[in-house]
Amino acid sequence: MGTINSTEKANRGKEEAQLPFTGFEIDRHTAIVIVDPQNDFLSPEGVAWGAVGQSVMENNTVSNIESLFRLGAENGIHVFISPHYYYKHDHGWQFEGTLEKLMHNINMFDRGDQLNVEGFEGSGADWLPAYKPYIMDEEKVTICSPHKVYGPENNDLVLQLRKQRIDKVILGGMSGNLCVESHMRELLECGFEIAVVGDATASAKLPHLDGDKAAQTNFTMMASAVYTTNQLEGILESSRRLSED
Repeated sequence: MGTINSTEKANRGKEEAQLPFTGFEIDRHTAIVIVDPQNDFLSPEGVAWGAVGQSVMENNTVSNIESLFRLGAENGIHVFISPHYYYKHDHGWQFEGTLEKLMHNINMFDRGDQLNVEGFEGSGADWLPAYKPYIMDEEKVTICSPHKVYGPENNDLVLQLRKQRIDKVILGGMSGNLCVESHMRELLECGFEIAVVGDATASAKLPHLDGDKAAQTNFTMMASAVYTTNQLEGILESSRRLSED
Protein backbone atom coordinates (compact mmCIF):
# COMPACT_ATOMS: atom_id res chain seq x y z
CA MET A 1 0.00 0.00 0.00
CA GLY A 2 1.35 3.43 -0.95
CA THR A 3 1.87 6.33 1.40
CA ILE A 4 -1.32 8.19 2.25
CA ASN A 5 -1.38 11.91 2.87
CA SER A 6 -2.69 13.74 5.93
CA THR A 7 -6.13 14.33 4.38
CA GLU A 8 -6.59 10.64 3.67
CA LYS A 9 -5.40 9.78 7.19
CA ALA A 10 -7.96 12.14 8.72
CA ASN A 11 -10.77 10.73 6.59
CA ARG A 12 -9.72 7.22 7.57
CA GLY A 13 -9.90 8.30 11.21
CA LYS A 14 -13.39 9.70 10.65
CA GLU A 15 -14.51 6.38 9.17
CA GLU A 16 -12.97 4.34 11.98
CA ALA A 17 -14.64 6.61 14.54
CA GLN A 18 -17.97 5.94 12.77
CA LEU A 19 -18.68 9.64 12.36
CA PRO A 20 -21.43 10.41 9.84
CA PHE A 21 -20.68 11.29 6.23
CA THR A 22 -23.19 13.95 5.21
CA GLY A 23 -22.33 14.25 1.53
CA PHE A 24 -21.81 17.29 -0.68
CA GLU A 25 -23.47 17.79 -4.07
CA ILE A 26 -21.70 20.13 -6.48
CA ASP A 27 -24.23 22.19 -8.43
CA ARG A 28 -24.60 25.59 -10.07
CA HIS A 29 -24.72 27.27 -6.66
CA THR A 30 -21.22 26.02 -5.79
CA ALA A 31 -18.05 28.14 -5.81
CA ILE A 32 -14.39 27.50 -5.11
CA VAL A 33 -12.82 29.76 -2.47
CA ILE A 34 -9.03 29.95 -2.28
CA VAL A 35 -7.46 31.67 0.71
CA ASP A 36 -4.07 33.42 0.55
CA PRO A 37 -2.53 31.89 -2.62
CA GLN A 38 0.44 34.21 -2.12
CA ASN A 39 4.23 34.08 -2.29
CA ASP A 40 4.88 34.56 1.42
CA PHE A 41 3.16 31.23 2.11
CA LEU A 42 3.85 29.20 -1.01
CA SER A 43 7.21 30.26 -2.41
CA PRO A 44 10.51 29.02 -0.95
CA GLU A 45 11.49 32.70 -0.92
CA GLY A 46 8.42 33.61 1.14
CA VAL A 47 8.89 34.78 4.72
CA ALA A 48 6.74 31.95 6.15
CA TRP A 49 8.41 29.14 4.21
CA GLY A 50 10.53 28.06 7.17
CA ALA A 51 7.35 27.26 9.11
CA VAL A 52 5.04 25.95 6.38
CA GLY A 53 7.43 24.63 3.73
CA GLN A 54 7.53 21.05 5.01
CA SER A 55 3.74 20.81 4.97
CA VAL A 56 3.49 22.51 1.56
CA MET A 57 5.83 19.91 0.07
CA GLU A 58 4.23 16.94 1.86
CA ASN A 59 0.75 17.91 0.68
CA ASN A 60 1.86 18.97 -2.83
CA THR A 61 -0.04 22.14 -2.01
CA VAL A 62 1.30 24.44 -4.73
CA SER A 63 0.27 22.09 -7.51
CA ASN A 64 -3.02 21.21 -5.84
CA ILE A 65 -4.07 24.84 -5.49
CA GLU A 66 -3.25 25.33 -9.16
CA SER A 67 -5.49 22.33 -9.87
CA LEU A 68 -8.35 24.08 -8.04
CA PHE A 69 -7.98 27.08 -10.35
CA ARG A 70 -7.87 24.77 -13.36
CA LEU A 71 -10.84 22.69 -12.26
CA GLY A 72 -12.85 25.84 -11.70
CA ALA A 73 -12.09 27.07 -15.21
CA GLU A 74 -12.77 23.68 -16.83
CA ASN A 75 -16.05 23.07 -15.01
CA GLY A 76 -17.57 26.55 -14.98
CA ILE A 77 -17.18 26.90 -11.20
CA HIS A 78 -16.48 30.50 -10.22
CA VAL A 79 -13.40 31.01 -8.06
CA PHE A 80 -13.25 33.58 -5.26
CA ILE A 81 -9.94 34.60 -3.69
CA SER A 82 -9.76 35.88 -0.12
CA PRO A 83 -6.30 37.48 0.09
CA HIS A 84 -4.28 38.69 3.06
CA TYR A 85 -2.68 42.16 2.91
CA TYR A 86 -1.19 44.33 5.60
CA TYR A 87 -0.94 48.05 4.93
CA LYS A 88 1.31 50.53 6.68
CA HIS A 89 -1.43 51.61 9.09
CA ASP A 90 -1.99 47.99 10.19
CA HIS A 91 1.44 48.07 11.82
CA GLY A 92 0.06 50.60 14.28
CA TRP A 93 -2.24 48.09 15.97
CA GLN A 94 -2.03 48.29 19.76
CA PHE A 95 -2.36 44.54 20.44
CA GLU A 96 -1.95 41.30 18.50
CA GLY A 97 -2.29 37.58 19.00
CA THR A 98 0.71 35.29 18.74
CA LEU A 99 0.86 34.74 14.99
CA GLU A 100 -0.52 38.18 14.17
CA LYS A 101 2.52 39.57 15.96
CA LEU A 102 4.82 37.19 14.10
CA MET A 103 3.33 38.15 10.73
CA HIS A 104 3.83 41.83 11.46
CA ASN A 105 7.36 41.26 12.75
CA ILE A 106 8.42 39.51 9.52
CA ASN A 107 6.52 41.97 7.27
CA MET A 108 4.32 39.23 5.86
CA PHE A 109 1.89 40.29 3.09
CA ASP A 110 3.02 43.91 3.35
CA ARG A 111 1.78 46.57 0.94
CA GLY A 112 1.98 50.34 1.14
CA ASP A 113 -1.75 51.10 1.28
CA GLN A 114 -5.02 50.23 -0.43
CA LEU A 115 -4.31 52.40 -3.47
CA ASN A 116 -0.58 51.74 -3.73
CA VAL A 117 0.68 48.81 -5.80
CA GLU A 118 4.26 50.05 -6.03
CA GLY A 119 6.55 47.10 -5.37
CA PHE A 120 3.63 44.64 -5.32
CA GLU A 121 4.71 42.67 -8.40
CA GLY A 122 6.81 39.72 -7.23
CA SER A 123 6.50 40.67 -3.55
CA GLY A 124 5.49 38.34 -0.77
CA ALA A 125 1.92 39.66 -1.05
CA ASP A 126 1.74 38.86 -4.78
CA TRP A 127 0.27 35.67 -6.27
CA LEU A 128 2.43 32.75 -7.27
CA PRO A 129 3.34 33.24 -10.95
CA ALA A 130 1.73 29.91 -11.94
CA TYR A 131 -1.64 31.13 -10.63
CA LYS A 132 -1.68 34.50 -12.38
CA PRO A 133 -3.10 33.36 -15.76
CA TYR A 134 -6.16 32.03 -13.90
CA ILE A 135 -6.49 34.95 -11.48
CA MET A 136 -6.39 37.54 -14.26
CA ASP A 137 -9.48 36.01 -15.90
CA GLU A 138 -11.98 38.41 -14.33
CA GLU A 139 -14.99 36.53 -15.72
CA LYS A 140 -14.02 33.38 -13.83
CA VAL A 141 -12.24 34.73 -10.74
CA THR A 142 -13.28 37.35 -8.17
CA ILE A 143 -10.62 38.86 -5.91
CA CYS A 144 -12.24 39.92 -2.65
CA SER A 145 -11.03 42.63 -0.32
CA PRO A 146 -8.35 41.46 2.13
CA HIS A 147 -9.06 39.72 5.38
CA LYS A 148 -6.99 41.06 8.23
CA VAL A 149 -6.55 38.37 10.87
CA TYR A 150 -7.66 34.84 9.90
CA GLY A 151 -11.34 34.72 8.94
CA PRO A 152 -13.49 36.59 6.39
CA GLU A 153 -15.52 38.53 8.95
CA ASN A 154 -13.89 41.82 7.91
CA ASN A 155 -13.77 41.44 4.13
CA ASP A 156 -16.46 41.17 1.46
CA LEU A 157 -16.22 37.44 0.69
CA VAL A 158 -19.66 36.57 2.07
CA LEU A 159 -21.23 39.50 0.22
CA GLN A 160 -19.61 38.49 -3.07
CA LEU A 161 -20.75 34.88 -2.64
CA ARG A 162 -24.32 35.88 -1.77
CA LYS A 163 -24.52 38.26 -4.74
CA GLN A 164 -23.70 35.32 -7.03
CA ARG A 165 -26.35 33.14 -5.30
CA ILE A 166 -23.68 30.80 -3.97
CA ASP A 167 -24.63 28.59 -1.04
CA LYS A 168 -21.94 25.88 -1.32
CA VAL A 169 -18.19 26.40 -1.10
CA ILE A 170 -15.24 24.18 -1.99
CA LEU A 171 -12.43 25.57 0.15
CA GLY A 172 -8.63 25.45 -0.12
CA GLY A 173 -5.57 27.64 0.33
CA MET A 174 -3.29 28.78 3.13
CA SER A 175 -2.75 28.21 5.88
CA GLY A 176 -4.83 25.24 6.91
CA ASN A 177 -5.14 25.60 10.68
CA LEU A 178 -5.42 29.39 10.66
CA CYS A 179 -6.98 31.23 7.73
CA VAL A 180 -8.57 28.26 5.95
CA GLU A 181 -10.05 26.82 9.12
CA SER A 182 -11.26 30.27 10.17
CA HIS A 183 -12.91 30.75 6.77
CA MET A 184 -14.55 27.33 7.11
CA ARG A 185 -15.93 28.16 10.54
CA GLU A 186 -17.30 31.58 9.56
CA LEU A 187 -18.85 30.37 6.31
CA LEU A 188 -20.51 27.51 8.18
CA GLU A 189 -21.94 29.98 10.69
CA CYS A 190 -23.22 32.09 7.79
CA GLY A 191 -25.18 29.14 6.42
CA PHE A 192 -22.93 27.90 3.63
CA GLU A 193 -22.37 24.21 2.97
CA ILE A 194 -18.63 23.53 2.98
CA ALA A 195 -16.30 20.99 1.42
CA VAL A 196 -12.55 21.32 2.03
CA VAL A 197 -9.83 20.09 -0.30
CA GLY A 198 -7.45 19.07 2.45
CA ASP A 199 -4.29 18.59 0.38
CA ALA A 200 -4.81 21.98 -1.26
CA THR A 201 -3.88 23.40 2.15
CA ALA A 202 -0.77 23.31 4.32
CA SER A 203 0.08 24.53 7.81
CA ALA A 204 3.00 25.39 10.03
CA LYS A 205 4.83 22.39 11.48
CA LEU A 206 7.02 23.32 14.42
CA PRO A 207 8.51 21.32 17.32
CA HIS A 208 5.55 19.85 19.26
CA LEU A 209 3.12 21.94 17.14
CA ASP A 210 1.66 20.24 14.04
CA GLY A 211 -0.77 22.69 12.43
CA ASP A 212 -1.51 20.36 9.52
CA LYS A 213 -2.69 17.55 11.77
CA ALA A 214 -4.87 19.99 13.72
CA ALA A 215 -6.37 21.40 10.52
CA GLN A 216 -7.10 18.04 8.90
CA THR A 217 -8.77 16.84 12.11
CA ASN A 218 -11.04 19.87 12.30
CA PHE A 219 -11.85 19.80 8.58
CA THR A 220 -13.11 16.23 8.87
CA MET A 221 -15.12 16.97 12.01
CA MET A 222 -16.83 20.12 10.71
CA ALA A 223 -17.11 20.21 6.91
CA SER A 224 -19.72 18.31 4.91
CA ALA A 225 -16.93 16.64 2.94
CA VAL A 226 -13.13 16.63 2.83
CA TYR A 227 -11.56 15.71 -0.52
CA THR A 228 -8.13 15.18 -1.86
CA THR A 229 -7.51 17.10 -5.06
CA ASN A 230 -7.56 13.85 -7.03
CA GLN A 231 -10.90 12.89 -5.51
CA LEU A 232 -12.42 16.25 -6.42
CA GLU A 233 -11.12 15.96 -9.97
CA GLY A 234 -12.64 12.49 -10.26
CA ILE A 235 -16.02 13.70 -8.99
CA LEU A 236 -16.07 16.58 -11.48
CA GLU A 237 -15.00 14.31 -14.33
CA SER A 238 -17.82 11.88 -13.49
CA SER A 239 -20.31 14.75 -13.40
CA ARG A 240 -19.18 15.94 -16.83
CA ARG A 241 -19.62 12.47 -18.27
CA LEU A 242 -23.11 12.16 -16.83
CA SER A 243 -24.12 15.54 -18.25
CA GLU A 244 -22.84 14.50 -21.68
CA ASP A 245 -24.76 11.20 -21.75
